[in-house]
Amino acid sequence: MSNVENVVSEWLPLPDVAARLDISVTRVHALVKDGSLLAARVGERNIRAVPAEFFSDGHIVESLRGTITVLHDAGFDDEEAIVWLFTPDDSLPGRPIDALHEGRKTEIRRRAAALGW
Repeated sequence: MSNVENVVSEWLPLPDVAARLDISVTRVHALVKDGSLLAARVGERNIRAVPAEFFSDGHIVESLRGTITVLHDAGFDDEEAIVWLFTPDDSLPGRPIDALHEGRKTEIRRRAAALGW
């Protein structure tokens, strides 16, 4: 099991993401490709899936896309970005994904940008 599977408790296969967002699976692939969502290959069947906590009330967490862009700019690949978002940080406190749910995107993006230096 990879580290990314250890830090995320609930994964949604891409067809489930499509159902949750009421869009086609093809559109979900496009969201992953354009950096609106992050996906990783997980489980015994090695299927692409998205962390369930990327969603709130049937939508993608509002500040997620910009944060993903900052993490990619800092040199993170998708799995590394997921691990960073879901790893507890005592200085926050909590996990970056929780701070995004709480609307604290500025602080999270500042920290993510600093990782690239």
